[in-house]
Amino acid sequence: MANCGHDCILPRPFSVHRVTNYKNLELYFAVLEDGKGTDWLSKREAGDNIGLFGPLGNGFSVRSTSQNLLLVAGGMGIASLYFLAEDELKKGHSVTLLYGAATRNPYIEGRLIPGAKFITATEDGTSGHHGKVTDLIPQYIEWADQIFACGPLPMYKAMARMPELKSRPVQVSLEVRMGCGRGVCYGCTIKTRQGLRQVCQDGPVFNLEDVIWEELASV
Repeated sequence: MANCGHDCILPRPFSVHRVTNYKNLELYFAVLEDGKGTDWLSKREAGDNIGLFGPLGNGFSVRSTSQNLLLVAGGMGIASLYFLAEDELKKGHSVTLLYGAATRNPYIEGRLIPGAKFITATEDGTSGHHGKVTDLIPQYIEWADQIFACGPLPMYKAMARMPELKSRPVQVSLEVRMGCGRGVCYGCTIKTRQGLRQVCQDGPVFNLEDVIWEELASV
């Protein structure tokens, strides 16, 4: 959670994009058109101080028996999956990263992860597959021992409807509005098959099959 200036009473939640030299933390985020917090954060310069607290909640969990990992990123969901891919490649896992966006993203394509298979999908056809990233998933389901995803709600709902994923281990990192990040305000509460859960404390990572997607509204 990042404090974003005096005009923002509440902190803003971000995924860790990279950690270098075991001490340098990188965030990757979009500056929203009406986003006071992200706009303020994007204007910070070297030497400025920013208030951070975390990490909060849980993270992706890779089984000891898994070797082939399929990562599915939609839009800004690449932030946390980039970190996961780098970390698991160091441990000797095979990683295929599917990245989908509305249009080509030169920043991401210019920062390919050595050792990972990187495949793109764009809705306007400017890079890779012309369509949605979920179109690519069926090609890799049998190869993957585990699937990890981070992206917008429509992507998750599409994945939840895919019969091929019904019996597969799929973990997703939810993007929802968070108020406090400490489980006090209950602003990020969602409905799961195990009852009400708070994304900031019980998540943000959940099993795809556990979330009641029809009860989760876009924010």
